[in-house]
Amino acid sequence: MEAPIDLLGFVCSMKDGVYTIRLDREHQHNRIDPSDISALREAIARIAVDQKALALVITGSGTRTFSSGYTLSALADGRMDGSFEAFLNEVERLPVVTICALNGSVYGGATDLALCCDIRIGVDNARMIMPAARIGLHYYPDGMRRYAQELGLMQAKRLMLTGMAIDAAEMVRIGFLTERVAPPALPGRISQYLDALMECDTGTVRSMKRQFIAIGAGDKKAASDKADYERSLRSPVLASRISDMGKR
Repeated sequence: MEAPIDLLGFVCSMKDGVYTIRLDREHQHNRIDPSDISALREAIARIAVDQKALALVITGSGTRTFSSGYTLSALADGRMDGSFEAFLNEVERLPVVTICALNGSVYGGATDLALCCDIRIGVDNARMIMPAARIGLHYYPDGMRRYAQELGLMQAKRLMLTGMAIDAAEMVRIGFLTERVAPPALPGRISQYLDALMECDTGTVRSMKRQFIAIGAGDKKAASDKADYERSLRSPVLASRISDMGKR
């Protein structure tokens, strides 16, 4: 395994095409500080151009909290300059599959970070809360869009307008979590997803994710664009894999 790169409040590492970003302020609930943003964006930019990258896993240190989100002191003294929102948008647009491994509870802007990911696996004892309205913060537009897009408008309004906490079972029910597992089972379940992903054709995964992103952004043309579908029908990859299946 390559040596991890210690970047302020998180650690970024890579093995076999799988990048991992681990938020690493356990005693501050893995909060994200303004000083982290530039390095986080550099890490995301590196992954975005790595043609050998297969996936990104985002997780936190410890067993209590995935992340408490953007540090509140930065909000109080006006250090919210749009860079955190830009970082989240860049995670959302990554061409590789993104998996959020929620090792604990999740709060504030970290709930939006989780929603940026394609797959979200949480632990049974996790809770989530979006306290923006409680602290008097009108949330930024792309975060509100993600909430409405991923959870539906009714649940987005429920969580954002009331600041109510919900548990892991409810997080699964409303679609915030893909699934939940016992805490000791989380690493193994993430490995199962990665193993399945490695069995897929990387080019096809990337082209389908690209179209999903465009459809999610409301691109009506993307919703009916058959170019990649038709290209895949002529692909030697499809022919070879179907042939291999027939030999089993």
